Amino acid sequence: MSDSWSVIVMPLIVSVLGLTVPGIAVMAAGWGVRRLRLLALAPVVSIAILGISATLAPLLGLGWSPLPILLVTLLAAGAAFGLRRWVGPEPGDRTPRAPFAWGLLALAAAAVAIALQMISVFGAPGNISQTFDAIVHLNTVAYAVAQHDASAFHIGATSDIGFYPNGWHTVAALAAEMTGVSVPVAVNAATIALGAVAWPVSVVALSAALLGERTAVLVSSAALSTGFGAFPLLLLYFGVLYPNAMGYAVLPGGIAAVVHLLRVRGVAARVGAGVLVLAAAAGVGLSHPNAFLAMVALSAAIVVVELIGEVWAHPTRRGWIRVAAILAALALVMLFLWRFSRTGYDMSRWGPWQSTAQAVGEAVLLSPRSYPITITISLLMIVGLITVVRRPRRNLVVLAPWVVASVMFVLVSGTGVGNPIRELVTNPWYNDSFRLAALLPVAGIPLVVLGALTVVDLAAAALTSLRAPGAVRGLVAAVGVVIVFSVAVSPNVLRTANDARDSFALTPTSALLTSDEEALLERLPETTPADAVIAGSAWTGASLAYAIGDREVLRKHVFGNIGADEQYLDNRLKDIDSDPKVCQVVDRLGVDYVLDFGAQNVWNNPGVGFDRQGLYGLTPSAHLVLVDSQGPDARLFRIEGC
Repeated sequence: MSDSWSVIVMPLIVSVLGLTVPGIAVMAAGWGVRRLRLLALAPVVSIAILGISATLAPLLGLGWSPLPILLVTLLAAGAAFGLRRWVGPEPGDRTPRAPFAWGLLALAAAAVAIALQMISVFGAPGNISQTFDAIVHLNTVAYAVAQHDASAFHIGATSDIGFYPNGWHTVAALAAEMTGVSVPVAVNAATIALGAVAWPVSVVALSAALLGERTAVLVSSAALSTGFGAFPLLLLYFGVLYPNAMGYAVLPGGIAAVVHLLRVRGVAARVGAGVLVLAAAAGVGLSHPNAFLAMVALSAAIVVVELIGEVWAHPTRRGWIRVAAILAALALVMLFLWRFSRTGYDMSRWGPWQSTAQAVGEAVLLSPRSYPITITISLLMIVGLITVVRRPRRNLVVLAPWVVASVMFVLVSGTGVGNPIRELVTNPWYNDSFRLAALLPVAGIPLVVLGALTVVDLAAAALTSLRAPGAVRGLVAAVGVVIVFSVAVSPNVLRTANDARDSFALTPTSALLTSDEEALLERLPETTPADAVIAGSAWTGASLAYAIGDREVLRKHVFGNIGADEQYLDNRLKDIDSDPKVCQVVDRLGVDYVLDFGAQNVWNNPGVGFDRQGLYGLTPSAHLVLVDSQGPDARLFRIEGC
């Protein structure tokens, strides 16, 4: 596999185009291109279009390609244009030229910074995450490419799931399909695109929706999106949680759409904004259900503050009744969603990280998992909190989402497994501290931006009182931009990147695939026929023969429905010379080869994979012919005589 980063350029371009162009087309048709805070919703709308078009494509007899994307985009853009003609232009629906231009430049700088962070983490363009979830996600992308089908009702077949959110997989599969690169390269390209483009653009959308489209808001929010180890790097380190990362990357855009709905006036405008909220919810939900629940929770906090604030400012009996009815309906919807989205007992036993007091401190400083704090962010966070206290009516709406995210983080990371409130609130996130830690930047960045805006206003007032010349003002502004962008190389980011880098390192002792095992998989096109079916323990990474070696495997994921024949083979294949039934099972399953990667497994736990002992420690024999090997533990056998 090539170590040159040039190989990732084309799939990265395809991924960026997929995450932006469909949404830009729809937003331009329905809302124009002159309001940056709305145009910045393009990534979340794009994912909705990608997920829907991939699901509709097989129903129309189409494979996964740009064609179904084009058709759905044209249909959605036409509907958006019709809405625009009915709704009409919003008052003041244009971002001033200077903030628009500076916002775009800041987004470009943020994209470069985050892309470099991720390149540093990956180490090489084709390195895979050496974590448990990488098994199913890489094979799922390969499955979508091989079948030309990325439908949400199709890709879950790799682990026997009837419906699986397909937002992230559509982008990675499209990159592989369009450019012909390997699945690992396409996966890394899609991941860079979501982190470097979808994430900062969505952050700008939310900050601008809450705080306006001033240059300081647009530039500082873009810059701050680069400064948190908690997202997107932490989800690359743990999991690896690709779909969750996709959902969180566009989550700020989903919340921004809700804010837009709350701010518009008139029935027609609210219908148009409501349609935009539905599109954003589809984009977030088709990425990951956890992200959709987060959108509901954080948006609900904003809704409560906005509605109560309005009726408090203009109190009427009718107004209070209306607000009470809306909030009661919202509470019922949330209760239903949290009940419906509960995860199983065995999957939600993740314990806390720390004490409650430690968790509170990490939430306040936006620095979870005991990573170093970033002084710039911490100071701006404190200034933002002071600003909310001084002007609560104007700024409480910025505080509300962070409060909700912080409460959930403190519950999951700072209280015990048996805590009933913890189980009630955070169970849909598997009671997993990593997933809720990654929400802190989503909810906290607008509050930090508020702090930056306060500092800018104070500095501007001081310079005005001192009658500072334009050159001095420009120098102060430049220094401020450099300071806020310096968070991209803060100890918090660098420490998280270093941990994540270990998860992608390919070494002779890597957890999922060692360098010997990967080399053997890459030779499968030369050592096995194209129609070969290969058995092997998914726990050891052998099932990645599908994603890396382009060969069919008996099991594409650790989990799923395992039939009696496959179970027998897993336990008795090593007895093929003495047990005639093994050959009968081999014939029924159509297995031709077996990969023996030893008993080392992705969790470095000798207790897992114990039910597949028949696939380890194989010895050459009349029925097991050694075809290829590398190092002491990576071996490929051909099954003969059955």
